[in-house]
Amino acid sequence: MTSLRPLLLLPLLAVGLLAAAPAGKTYLGAIVTDAESGKIIFQDSADEISPPASMTKLMTFAVLHDKLARGALTLQTQVKVTRADAKVGAMRDSTSVWLREGEVFSVEDLLYAMMIRSANDAAYALACFSAGSPEAFVELMNAKAKALGMTHTTFRSPHGLPPPSRRIADGDLTTPRDYANLCRYLVLETDVTKYTSVRARDFGPNRPKGPEHMENHDHLLGKIPGLDGLKTGYTSGAGFCLSATAERNGRRIIAIVMGSPSRQIRDVKVTELIERGFASLPAEVSVKTDQRAALALPAPTEIIPTVSTDKSAPATPPSTIEPLTFHVNPPH
Repeated sequence: MTSLRPLLLLPLLAVGLLAAAPAGKTYLGAIVTDAESGKIIFQDSADEISPPASMTKLMTFAVLHDKLARGALTLQTQVKVTRADAKVGAMRDSTSVWLREGEVFSVEDLLYAMMIRSANDAAYALACFSAGSPEAFVELMNAKAKALGMTHTTFRSPHGLPPPSRRIADGDLTTPRDYANLCRYLVLETDVTKYTSVRARDFGPNRPKGPEHMENHDHLLGKIPGLDGLKTGYTSGAGFCLSATAERNGRRIIAIVMGSPSRQIRDVKVTELIERGFASLPAEVSVKTDQRAALALPAPTEIIPTVSTDKSAPATPPSTIEPLTFHVNPPH
């Protein structure tokens, strides 16, 4: 973070004064955008800095998707669980699929565990396997954030757990506006909803004690028409957070709420914001992104930067940033 305002806020973050919504508010910050155009439909304290908690895993997914797209990984690549991976599942406040040292799972299975169960051990295992260490992976996360214009974001973990110091300023930090940018990139450029739209799935069917049944932490799935992601988050320092997206009649809305005092309050507010977002859109139906690809229509005028996250391939310079291209997501 380079601007003066984030630096001035760090002492407050360090003692937890910005960890929860102010009195009388249902969130610390929120924003709603039209995914196709990037237009802001609603914003309220959208630049407030706070922890994203497990929403951090959306950036973990973005970095892993880059590696999959380049062929550095495949969905069938086998990941052997290390002792360090297994320890993350036993950490305080950790949600996990209880990975055990020596177990082997595919990248795809671990991605589902990370996005459905919000498994911190799965996120850590994928990060270490793909980049060699959590520190190297976090470096890639921050490079991606910089390229996406997330100017008030700093990642320090691949999973979003509080730091050992329990000081908010020492952990992952972002804003609703920055996360709207990330989510727009994800829904337009990756197959993230293949994972985030799944309400339940078994993990590890061949385990000696049987599979771990996973249920999505996003309780709005199946309740809001068209909702297919993205990710919830909660820690005592972050409050209840949600990055949500829904598509109806070819139009997609993104809504970010951070720092709500309870899951119920957060979910009610996100529901309200999504409905408000769709109500504000023009009545005519726009061309879906997969139709855009098929018809070779031009990309929206507002572009999102892309970045290489492999150290062997330098990031695209700002002067040569390419506009978004549109791909058809695999069926899910």
